[in-house]
Amino acid sequence: MDRVASHKSAVQYLYPPVEPYDRRMLDVGDGHALYVEQSGRADGVPVVVLHGGPGGGSSPAMRRYFDPQVYRTVLFDQRGCGRSKPHASIEANTTWHLVADIERIRAALGIDAWIVFGGSWGATLALIYAQTHPDHARHLVLRGVFTMTQAELDWFYGGGAAAFWPETWARFVALIPEEERGDLIAAYHKRLFSGDIAEEIAHSKAWSAWENALATVHSTGTGGEAPADYARAFARLENHYFMNGGFLGRDGHILDHMHRIAQVPGTIVQGRYDMICPPAAAHRLAARWPSCDLRMVPMAGHALSEPGISAELVRVMARLADRY
Repeated sequence: MDRVASHKSAVQYLYPPVEPYDRRMLDVGDGHALYVEQSGRADGVPVVVLHGGPGGGSSPAMRRYFDPQVYRTVLFDQRGCGRSKPHASIEANTTWHLVADIERIRAALGIDAWIVFGGSWGATLALIYAQTHPDHARHLVLRGVFTMTQAELDWFYGGGAAAFWPETWARFVALIPEEERGDLIAAYHKRLFSGDIAEEIAHSKAWSAWENALATVHSTGTGGEAPADYARAFARLENHYFMNGGFLGRDGHILDHMHRIAQVPGTIVQGRYDMICPPAAAHRLAARWPSCDLRMVPMAGHALSEPGISAELVRVMARLADRY
């Protein structure tokens, strides 16, 4: 899950824009090549940023949470989205491929261990990566926690959030026949992978619009229409992962493996009124993570760019700069 909503008021909390000093395409096998960039200080504290979705892609705004005089910031576009190739592809595209990709990037850049920063799906991926490679995660900084459970998917695609946004929900389900609305993830999957590009794009835009409309606490229930290429990659990849339960094998995988990162410190920044990833998941996670600091942000929703979320994340990274 996750798109970066447009909130101009959040800019005041961020560091000035910087350009990457290194851009590359990294061949990770299986026919995939990933866009990878580095910005900030080449000998600085390394931090890898995991974008949301799956399928959201990275953006220049994501560099601005890190002091460029302190951090060596690594951004990349996960398989199938952003500037990575092939676009919108679900072939050889699972959580475990992405975990392996993060390790390939770390090794290619000569980094021993790094801070792992991710929100929404990026938080999911950060947790799974750290549980798989705890020695390479110095600290996890998570926002808008999503732990890939059926309960969380049911909240967003089974009527939970719809109770607060009935008019927005009505637009989302309108494209699906009534007899298929009992499983909207499956119904959309059928149309997102139909082979009819026009049908795929129409349903991709509707899928993306439902999520984007609920991203901020100040939402009116509508969001700007995403460009067709972006929406198609975002919707297809996200749906592909959700249809397969994140490829985790069983419900509750992340919570059941928290013992693997019991000694890895973490900070969670969570919007109190997050409609996409409600704070109950962050609370459950923190309860199983003794070295975690949960920071609930009042009057904030889901988006990375919400002013309260942005301000707290910048404060967190400033404090970590002194520690590492």
